[in-house]
Amino acid sequence: MTVVRIMGEGQVRLADGHLAELDKLDDELLAEVERGDEPAFRRTLTALLDRVHDLGEPLPDDALEPSGLILPGPDATLADVRAMLGDEGLIPDPAG
Repeated sequence: MTVVRIMGEGQVRLADGHLAELDKLDDELLAEVERGDEPAFRRTLTALLDRVHDLGEPLPDDALEPSGLILPGPDATLADVRAMLGDEGLIPDPAG
């Protein structure tokens, strides 16, 4: 299990088996940030966060667990996400 923090929203517990699916969306997001494609970036960020919500279990607001992943909130700008990105995007490749 991985705890995902969505900035401005809280934490979600997510089964590690879902990370590969999320990594595909993350790869798309990385490419869109690199291209500066704002409309595609917005669609993919929304899709990524929606999948985290769909697949995960929200933690109570008073829970504070170490987060394995930190994702931008839905209102993040392209520049905000560019500043957060590492070499592998927001979600490291689960295959290693």
